[in-house]
Amino acid sequence: MNRLISTIALALLIPLAIPGVVAAQQQQQPQATPMYPAPPPQAAPTVQQGAPTTGLTSPLPAGQAKIDKTDIAADTEAQLFIDARKIVWGRYAKIKGAKSGDVAVTRQGNLWTIKGRIDSVAPGTEGDWASIDGVVERISAGVVQIRGEVAFRVAKVEKGTPCKVAGTLTFRRSGKSQVWRLAEGDNPCDGMREGFDLVYEKPTEKKPVPTQPKRG
Repeated sequence: MNRLISTIALALLIPLAIPGVVAAQQQQQPQATPMYPAPPPQAAPTVQQGAPTTGLTSPLPAGQAKIDKTDIAADTEAQLFIDARKIVWGRYAKIKGAKSGDVAVTRQGNLWTIKGRIDSVAPGTEGDWASIDGVVERISAGVVQIRGEVAFRVAKVEKGTPCKVAGTLTFRRSGKSQVWRLAEGDNPCDGMREGFDLVYEKPTEKKPVPTQPKRG
């Protein structure tokens, strides 16, 4: 009997509970007002498609243009830079036994190129090296811009994998200094300032050998 009464009571309460739930859900749903955005549309509005990027009269270059001529804006600087013969690597320059490396600036018609390498021989650094390879873009007063790469090989950095800086590299010289230092000289692998320098070396003057008088 009690079970029958409980079943009847539950049947009477369910219809009353459902409208209450529905009303609560309706209250929780925010209404569209000036301070509340309306529901998003079913589909985004259509827009006119832009012009294709192919066949343009002046397209953006895919890469940097090839350099076929070195821009010389300062003859005095150029005359000095052509005699850059040595490389000094600041990471090891103060270690006893350190030696400089060799670099060659070459004129190929109107284009100047540069190539060089320094192999560290200071105790404990054997096998480490730094190099430069590129073309000279521009020479101005106290500034030489080179497009190419400078690589640093240090055994304890990246397990000896060469770390490179590449692109347009800037070498600066100040006052009467005969050293051009790489502005982008931070090693990209460990952040250390490498101090990569190109050094002017005065050409050796060859003195004429005096003619010996003929003996009779």
